[in-house]
Amino acid sequence: QVQLVESGGGLVQAGGSLRLSCAASGRTFSSYVMGWFRQAPGKEREFVAAISWSGGRTSYADSVKGRFTISRDNAKNTVYLQMNSLIPEDTAVYYCAASLSSLTRGWHSGLSSEHAYDYWGQGTQVTVSS
Repeated sequence: QVQLVESGGGLVQAGGSLRLSCAASGRTFSSYVMGWFRQAPGKEREFVAAISWSGGRTSYADSVKGRFTISRDNAKNTVYLQMNSLIPEDTAVYYCAASLSSLTRGWHSGLSSEHAYDYWGQGTQVTVSS
């Protein structure tokens, strides 16, 4: 069992910034690929970003590329999502997730799909006002 807990969400004005954190505990492995997803009211959960175990490879949804940065600190079992230039469309519950399959497959295509992830946090609300 892996437990993931997000923090750092809140209310911010458009153009502002937030940094989300995801702390992992339990059966954690530094080699997990970690991802961030978000779900806005009335919409499906969508991919935001992913990062390899080393932090050397990252992937971003086109909607956030250039504005968001994913990073990780394996010594702290924590992954971060730095969000800059926020817009109201970024309003959503943000979830972090860990991919079990990445332990054996490593970095691979398909990591933008929620089906690639096995463990999920409870989510943290991000609200961007106009």
